[in-house]
Amino acid sequence: MRLIVGLGNPGASYAHTRHNAGIWVLERAAARWGIRLSRRGTAQRGSGRLGSELIELAGTLDFMNVTGPPLKGLLRHFQLTADDLFLIHDDLDLEPGRLRIKRAGGHGGHNGIKSVVEALGTSEFVRIKIGIGRPAPRQDSADYVLEPVTQEELDVFEPCLERAVDALECVIHRGAEAAMNRFNVRDHQSAIEE
Repeated sequence: MRLIVGLGNPGASYAHTRHNAGIWVLERAAARWGIRLSRRGTAQRGSGRLGSELIELAGTLDFMNVTGPPLKGLLRHFQLTADDLFLIHDDLDLEPGRLRIKRAGGHGGHNGIKSVVEALGTSEFVRIKIGIGRPAPRQDSADYVLEPVTQEELDVFEPCLERAVDALECVIHRGAEAAMNRFNVRDHQSAIEE
């Protein structure tokens, strides 16, 4: 079984904020794979299959900064380890619409990741990062991630969110290394611009 967790904050007031990019991917994965998400406390959860793999989807387990303990409880409930965890989250250090897959590493100032690493006692799990870009000069990062995205930003995010579901499928079927080789590249136009 694979546990796929999309990080975000619960409640309608946070649903369209940059910090909930992990939830947006989770919802698209559920729709594509025919997995029904339902509310269980603050969490959205659903079970299903992707080919021969059993999948458990979970999002908004609690507020972002205290995600670790409920996630640890979920792993324990399903008798899984961090090796079975795929975590989807926003990333300030990637420009909007960029996708990056990473196995292990630090929290990079992301309090949700910090909470998970502290709770699990390891950083050895797969992350699917969705770039949201940096705030304007002198704008606080905490305010920026909690702002709703504009329609213009959403147009940039949409292809990335779909590619993130493609990346999840690749990680599940072919492993993290194959997914990193395939998805951690800039598109042809970006390469030309550099």
